[in-house]
Amino acid sequence: MSGQGSGGNVIAAICNFFIPGLGQLVQGRILAAIIFFVLVTVNYSLAATGILFFMAFFGFIFHVWAIIDAARFKG
Repeated sequence: MSGQGSGGNVIAAICNFFIPGLGQLVQGRILAAIIFFVLVTVNYSLAATGILFFMAFFGFIFHVWAIIDAARFKG
C-alpha cells in the first residue's frame, strides 16, 4: 500500500464499516484489529442490554475511530 488515500486504505476503511477491526486485519495490523473489534463489540453489546444504553455512543465513537484509523494508515 502506498499510503494515505491509496486503494488499499480505502478498501480497509470500507471493511471497517461492516466489521470493526477488519480493515486493520486487511492491512496486517493484528493487534489493532483485535483491540478495535473488542472495543466496539463490547460497547455495542452493553448498549443492547438496555441498561447501559449510553454505551452505544462510545461504540459509535470507537467504530468511527477504527474507520478513520484504517483510512489514514501509513505503512
